[in-house]
Amino acid sequence: MSTLSIPLTPQLETFIDEQVRLGRAANKADVVRKALRLLLEEEAVAQVLRAEKEPTLSGNLDELVKKIT
Repeated sequence: MSTLSIPLTPQLETFIDEQVRLGRAANKADVVRKALRLLLEEEAVAQVLRAEKEPTLSGNLDELVKKIT
């Protein structure tokens, strides 16, 4: 596992600290990992929605979802 150092606004740092304080995450890194997983899920949903609109798409959407997740 790698470590990444990123600058945060005071508001984001406060939000992260609050999530830990409320017990929604074990620590600051856990908050960031959860946020990144949500972003990945959001992107996967967006890709499926774009694929559904593609007129030349053929095949099984369940298989498509497996490929992008």
